[in-house]
This record gives sequence, C-alpha cells and structure tokens, in this order.
Amino acid sequence: MYRDESDPLGDPAPAPGASTAPARAPEPALGPLLVSLQLTDSAFPSGFYTLSHSLEGFAHAGAVDPESLPLLLEDLLLHGVGPADATALALAHRATRAGDAAAVVRIDEHLFATKLGREMRQAATRTGRQLLDLAREVFDRPEISEHFDRVVRREAPGTQAVAAGVIHAATGVPVRQAVAADLFAFCASFAGAALRLRLTDHRRAQTLLRDAAPVIEAAAEAALRRELADVGATVFASDIMSGRHERAEARLFAS
Repeated sequence: MYRDESDPLGDPAPAPGASTAPARAPEPALGPLLVSLQLTDSAFPSGFYTLSHSLEGFAHAGAVDPESLPLLLEDLLLHGVGPADATALALAHRATRAGDAAAVVRIDEHLFATKLGREMRQAATRTGRQLLDLAREVFDRPEISEHFDRVVRREAPGTQAVAAGVIHAATGVPVRQAVAADLFAFCASFAGAALRLRLTDHRRAQTLLRDAAPVIEAAAEAALRRELADVGATVFASDIMSGRHERAEARLFAS
C-alpha cells in the first residue's frame, strides 16, 4: 500500500524539480591540472626532446635492447630521477609556496652538485633556463620571473627539476601532482628517445609508458618523503654511459 505523500507524519515530499541524488563533494578546479598537462606536453618547447637521459650511451654500447628497455626506465626512475630530480622538485615546490627563495637556491645548488657528468649538468641547466624563460611569459607569475632572474645573475644554477618545482608551485599545481607530472614527462622523453634510436615503435612506446605508471607512483611517493640531504642518484651505469656519450664522435641527443 502506498503512503499518502501528503501525510504530515511521513517524510515530506521533495519540492518539484528538486534533485534526490546524494550531495557530492565539489570537484577540484581544473586550472592546475591544465597547467601540468601543458607543461608535460611534448609540444611545450622545454628542450626535453633533445635529451636521451643516457639512453643513447646505452644504445651505443649495445647495453640495452627492446626487451630490457622497461627495466632500464624503471631503474632510472627509482634510483636516478626519483631520488634526485623528483625529490628536488618537491622540495623546491614547498620552498616556493613558503616564500623561501634562499631555500630554493640551496636546493638548486645541491641538485646541480649531485650530477657527476658535465653532459648531465649542462642538460639540466639548459632545459631549466629554457623552461623558466618560457614559463615566465606564459604564466606571468612573479615567483617564476624572480627565479629566472637569479639564474641569469648566476646566483642559482637553474636546474630543470627546481625550475619545474617553482613553476608548478607558482601556478597552484599541488606538489604531488607536480612530481608525478614531471616524472611522466621524463618517461615520455625517454620513450621518444627510444623511438628515434629504433629501440621501440609507437605502439610499444605507449605500452612502455603505461607499464611505467606504478613505478612513477612509487617514485613520486618516495620523493615526497625525502629531505634535502637525501637528494642524489645512484645509477652509476647511467653516469658511465653519459660520460662515454660526451666523447662519442656522432651523437643524436645532447645527453
């Protein structure tokens, strides 16, 4: 038997046109997500497309093939870019949000000092400066312009990871999202280099990126827990291949 909806003892009937769906928490604004998507897009001219992240050195030495490519990427994420660049990015992001420019410089200097090879140092600072120069125009935030000015005055080396941390913080991208986005950009750059070195094809490159997702998550979470004293990579084979790459007679990539 149906209850009379006009019964004062029953639940009141909803007003005409009122929604009966349960209330949902407001979704976060899309602005920060769009910023991180723009920064990690391969069309964004940061200079990442000129880098192989030591992959070309491995290829020249015959030390990597299509089957071992995912394992090399995993090692670089967990023991190279994760403990070094991703950690420095997170620290620079927090320092920028706190308005501590001196801390940003210390982080930048520390990360630069951990890069053993000349080629890797030059790659980090060349892409970092390019990133800052473009981002100050695109996003027009004072924190970005101020850090770029410090780099121009040679008060900071201007590494790419620290530049990215400053830019993400200045544009409101949450630190966790910023770290994950930059790690994905590294993977996309690595996959692009593998394509040009004929170590993979376009379809397998997408599988490589998808399979790297849980590794990116693990590297990001670890980076968010580290302190400045922990910043530094332990991928010595990559350092050796980078050193050999510096002296190679023919090179497709800058690193």
